[in-house]
Amino acid sequence: MSPSELSLLHVLHVASVVTLIAFTFYGFAAAPNRRKLVLITTGISALIVLLTGIRMWQGMYAFHGGWVIVKLVCWLALSGLAGIGFRKRDQTGLFMTIILAIAVIALVMVYYQPWA
Repeated sequence: MSPSELSLLHVLHVASVVTLIAFTFYGFAAAPNRRKLVLITTGISALIVLLTGIRMWQGMYAFHGGWVIVKLVCWLALSGLAGIGFRKRDQTGLFMTIILAIAVIALVMVYYQPWA
């Protein structure tokens, strides 16, 4: 994997993660008529996160490392929480705490890479 490809993948991956988390938070505060925009944006962001993450995993680690399984579970949970935001308005605080915990767990997996 070339350094320029890796840099581009990192930028796309981080930008998509930020967009995914931001629009998931927005889903808990947005008006119900904004649901389609939020779900489309989080869906596209989640897909880009998955694709760039798999490519970086393949290019940098040759598909080794059990910590990636934890990151995939975090990705799946974060991707699903955007739709819940429009249905569970009364539990906004709980779900925002869960979103932050998922993001911190994913970051810890990247930087410490247990089960490498």
